[in-house]
Amino acid sequence: MTFKEKVTAILEEGLSEKPSLFIVDVTISHSYKITVTLDGDNGVVLQDCIDISRLIENNLDREEQDFSLEVASAGVTTPLKLLRQYHKNIGRTLQVKTAKETIEAILEQVSNESIVLSWTARQQKKIGKGKETVEHKLEIPFSEIKEAIVIIIFN
Repeated sequence: MTFKEKVTAILEEGLSEKPSLFIVDVTISHSYKITVTLDGDNGVVLQDCIDISRLIENNLDREEQDFSLEVASAGVTTPLKLLRQYHKNIGRTLQVKTAKETIEAILEQVSNESIVLSWTARQQKKIGKGKETVEHKLEIPFSEIKEAIVIIIFN
């Protein structure tokens, strides 16, 4: 079992006790710096990071392999990576980049293959002068999404 497989197994076992948390990313550098990024259906609190850090520390032997460890929550500006993250953010505004365009819109629906975004825009009337507000909806397959970031709006 490789070092990364060992760390991942420890994480999966520990997170089975906290079903609302999930792993976004685990990286291990060539110098054995372990970086764990967590997210949760209800967010991640500091105690969650502490618990996961202790779990890893207590189940790896530094005599066998010396390592450094960093456990953090997925930040506000961290791009969405997992389907579970998209589900968690339904109703929030996302900035979605595709190969063709960048769209800032509300995440309305999520399926296993795509997301549906909606937004309103002012555009020229088809008949007459002036502008009208038009509702737009767009379904984007995950395969076309280059990056999706939650936009924080302060009201």
